[in-house]
Amino acid sequence: MVRWRSGTVTAIRARWAGAVQLDVAVGADTVRALAYPALVGEPEPGDRVLLNVGAQVMGLGTGGYALVVALPDRLPADPPDAGDTRDHGHMVKARYTPLQAIVLGVDEEASPHRAVLASATSLDGMPVVTADLHSALPAVVAGVHADRPAARVAYVMTDGGALPAWFSRTLDGLAPVLAGTVTVGQAFGGDLEASTVHTALLAARHVLRADVAVVAQGPGNLGTGTAWGFTGVAAGEAVNAAAVLGGRPVGSLRLSGADARDRHRGVSHHSLTAYGRVALAAADLPVPAGLDPALAEALRPLAERHRIVAVDTAGLDAALRASPVRLSTMGRGLDADHLYFLAAAAAGRHAAALLTVS
Repeated sequence: MVRWRSGTVTAIRARWAGAVQLDVAVGADTVRALAYPALVGEPEPGDRVLLNVGAQVMGLGTGGYALVVALPDRLPADPPDAGDTRDHGHMVKARYTPLQAIVLGVDEEASPHRAVLASATSLDGMPVVTADLHSALPAVVAGVHADRPAARVAYVMTDGGALPAWFSRTLDGLAPVLAGTVTVGQAFGGDLEASTVHTALLAARHVLRADVAVVAQGPGNLGTGTAWGFTGVAAGEAVNAAAVLGGRPVGSLRLSGADARDRHRGVSHHSLTAYGRVALAAADLPVPAGLDPALAEALRPLAERHRIVAVDTAGLDAALRASPVRLSTMGRGLDADHLYFLAAAAAGRHAAALLTVS
């Protein structure tokens, strides 16, 4: 289950919010490794590190790092008042794993936001854009800001992919244009921590003062190639949560003209499952105007429950190209899979239009 290695840090390669990329000598080899200083401390050249190399050995595209589990010869100090949870967090994430993290939940008694969330019952019509892949996030944000550049967009990161928000270089690059990130369930490392999507959405609205929320899993995902065996199916549950709380669900459809897999070309079967089977509440499902007739026909089953909305895409290509972060999905950039990113940006533009009419 775990492929362990012991090595020595030889170089610090890069840093971004919450993460450090390292070169580690393991025997005669040098491996690329990632450390989260908030969990294991600050690694330095010469430190001995214990590594989990499973994802790297498997050749996973998103998670192909060796992960630092510990600096065994130089353990970090305990956090201040670590033994007293009365004034600090006692919400446990990545529960009962060796690196479980104890954080302050946004609605815990010790939280300064406790009173606000204890009384919050509604999203007040806030548009909530749901997506099944983390790579949709910057495109959705680009679509919102194309028409409403001052709109406050919050990201609700679910735990179907990476658990530490720090893993995402996309989030690091988007930080200046986001109102904040709320990490949900077993995910952690956001600006706010929540136990459920419902609490996270309320926090996005009433604590981060978001105009629009985007709900999607962190980088990476778990999928088996079957209709139900994909963590992004939870996008349908996010539609339900948004509707229950009085939000305006907007489903970002996963469309592609470039995916080599038949099940993802055109309309991904995951979108058909998440919105056609899992989402019980009605949502707006934006599509780029002028969609290919065959693609429009494939969306027909979703129109029985949801509203298919054609969105003018003028200016969205420019907005996508101006994104502060590199756009990439399954290794394909904007030009390689233009339809995928355009559909996500159309969802963002539609969410912005709902702000105009609300």
